[in-house]
Amino acid sequence: MDRIAATLLLAVLLLETVSHLALKSASVHAGSKSGIRYLLTFIAQPVFWLAAASFAALFLAWLAFLSRVPLGQGVMAGSITIVGVMLGGRLWFKEYITLPRATAIALIAVGVALVGWGHA
Repeated sequence: MDRIAATLLLAVLLLETVSHLALKSASVHAGSKSGIRYLLTFIAQPVFWLAAASFAALFLAWLAFLSRVPLGQGVMAGSITIVGVMLGGRLWFKEYITLPRATAIALIAVGVALVGWGHA
């Protein structure tokens, strides 16, 4: 994986993490409303629009990344985003990372390193 591809993968990681955390935040702020009231409160949150913009930028970064690497390698390397989302959930929402989840984070990171930077 060249430098540009690695930079694009980092952008994918950051944008996907931001978008998911922003959606979670908008959902939390919308509270316990239901139906259309929930939806209207949800989309009125500025953080929802941050999520929408992040998803749009993510789409472009993902396309650019996949244009630089083989599809199998790109999709496998892209799985690193779950690590960012899980760690972000811990930092911003105080979600627990259990030993099995921590083990999964480590295994995913090692797998991405092997797939992304390993030699064919």
